[in-house]
Amino acid sequence: MTPESITTMMSEAIKLTLLVGSPMLLIGLCIGLAISVFSAVTQIQEMTLTFVPKIVAVFLALLFSLPWIIEKLTSYTINLFASIPTLIR
Repeated sequence: MTPESITTMMSEAIKLTLLVGSPMLLIGLCIGLAISVFSAVTQIQEMTLTFVPKIVAVFLALLFSLPWIIEKLTSYTINLFASIPTLIR
């Protein structure tokens, strides 16, 4: 196992982590921005107004993107396990 192969595996894992987490993060960012604008326009400073819609939106994003996430993680794991014989040499 060479340092280059370890670096490649780690960079692929980091890329996959960012790719898998990005739908929920982007939805949470967009909803948070919209709520902040709404809160600033109406001058409503209710704390539950910020948390509840973001939680619901992130949950729905996770629910809809879960099959894609599972497919990405499964394919990465299969490729990782398939590369074990080449890494031992």
